[in-house]
Amino acid sequence: MIAVVCLNPALDVTHHVTAVDWAGVNRPGAVHARPGGKGLNVARTLRALGVDVLVMGLTGGITGAGVEAALGELGVPAAFTRIAGETRRTFTVVDGRGATAAFHEAGPGVTAAEFAAFRARYERALTGSAAVVLSGSLPPGLPAGSYATLIEMATAACVPAVLDAHGEALRRGAAAGPAIVKPNLAELEALAGRRLSAAGGADLTGVAAAARELRQAGARAVVTSLGAEGLLAATGDGRWQARTPAPVAGNATGAGDAVAAALAHGLVLGRAWDERLRHAAALGAATAAAPVAGEFSPADYARALREVTVREVAVEEVS
Repeated sequence: MIAVVCLNPALDVTHHVTAVDWAGVNRPGAVHARPGGKGLNVARTLRALGVDVLVMGLTGGITGAGVEAALGELGVPAAFTRIAGETRRTFTVVDGRGATAAFHEAGPGVTAAEFAAFRARYERALTGSAAVVLSGSLPPGLPAGSYATLIEMATAACVPAVLDAHGEALRRGAAAGPAIVKPNLAELEALAGRRLSAAGGADLTGVAAAARELRQAGARAVVTSLGAEGLLAATGDGRWQARTPAPVAGNATGAGDAVAAALAHGLVLGRAWDERLRHAAALGAATAAAPVAGEFSPADYARALREVTVREVAVEEVS
């Protein structure tokens, strides 16, 4: 089983319109509402891959009850800790060109007592877990070191952790020694405090240097999402870049979560890093091509697996 921690879940609402009129009324041609937040997208993706999962997190209010009920309808096992605050919502607008705009609420405040109740449930769930994925933003009220605390608990239980966060939560979480951290380029730039891209795209030398700093801080491997340039993995066994032959048009919401799911799946299966990265890039591309966040077509996934190229990046290219 893979445990997936989503401390700040959401009800994801996606509106599809031909074009956006920012000064007038917009009438979506299609509306999708799904349980969301990065961790829930990870769990749904793993479930679609046939993996036994358990979602853990914090939910509250009418929206939280709706998220729990929807997960049940989707057949995704969950063990949420109830809180007093109202679970947040996110809104994504996708136009006819495939361009997207996202609006994310911050989420409810969480008390120390509520987080303590969650930790007790989380500690019990680590028994029997092959891996844990900690994904998404922290709700207001939780300290930036919350993910670090959960990673240390997982390490004590001999359970490898995959972390997908940003900002200080990422910095502190990486220092706690997770098996994999998965920032995107913007998150890695913010953490490094310098630009890692130019007009021609990502600076692989700069990205690898920033990833090396995260590994020196404690993370055992760093996989950076580079957008159209794919993924760059920096590990103790070497460095690899995986990419699709062309950028994928569609709803990119959830694509990074699919990458995190594939990395956790590959970790549990013991896949070699090049194959782990191939599956992660393919699943991310298939998810971006789907109209709804957190879903993918098996046919798109299979096609992307055939098309993804993986190359080992020589040390001199990034040293």
